[in-house]
Amino acid sequence: MYFSKYIEINSGKRFGKPIFIGTRISVSYVLNWSANGMTKKEINSDFPELSEQSTFD
Repeated sequence: MYFSKYIEINSGKRFGKPIFIGTRISVSYVLNWSANGMTKKEINSDFPELSEQSTFD
């Protein structure tokens, strides 16, 4: 999988943490929500700017 298709690192956004392209949502946030039991459907419902493909493929 080519993560660069979905994730960017830009020192001007979120202090240089990896984020999903086109958002200001940190990859670590999504991983943490998933680890704490949020489902794909719940995450996508709360953050519709994340498509299921970019979040979990």
